[in-house]
Amino acid sequence: MTGNRLLTVRPAGRHALLVELPDAERTGAFHAELLRRRAAGTLPPVEEIVPGARTVLLDGVPRPAELARRIADWEVPARAADEGEAVEIPVRYDGPDIARVADLWQVGVDEVGARHRAYTYRVAFCGFAPGFGYLTGLPAELHVPRHDTPRTRVPAGAVALAGPYSAVYPRATPGGWQLIGTMPDPTPLWDLTRDEPALLTAGTRVRFVAESGGAP
Repeated sequence: MTGNRLLTVRPAGRHALLVELPDAERTGAFHAELLRRRAAGTLPPVEEIVPGARTVLLDGVPRPAELARRIADWEVPARAADEGEAVEIPVRYDGPDIARVADLWQVGVDEVGARHRAYTYRVAFCGFAPGFGYLTGLPAELHVPRHDTPRTRVPAGAVALAGPYSAVYPRATPGGWQLIGTMPDPTPLWDLTRDEPALLTAGTRVRFVAESGGAP
């Protein structure tokens, strides 16, 4: 994509830039391009790269105006769908909202798991709680609304849907997403003994698989 048509670069303080993009797909592609250029040694100094739903923040930029001009001229290729190894998340499809999701999808309750597992997802960005990744990959016809009134407590390991995103709650928190299943052991999602505590970081590909012996 041509940067000067599909992205906007704005200053964000003295040494940061906020790059705005039209959708999650292009945001993911731009984030991947930043990481590729950093690995190749062709990206000017940037201390931190933080992707969001439709933005990428570049912080710790010594010469932000110069980098902004460069970015405006970038050609950013679409990211290959199969780029990178996929993390597999085992799921038991036993969530309290699975019947509601089945109605919204116009399928039987026993078909929800198969539909959910049929796609490969990618972490668009992280937030809300440590280790919580917002996963894109569901087609538009399977997007579902959040609850009007959030639950006061969603258990750790809950597999959930909201709008265009799927997610797994790494710890118990309030939440308004539709709960369709459970990851039996969510501890790998956030492990402070690892160099990178979060299992699901921005750009990671994710597949959901049925737990052995669990609900289909």
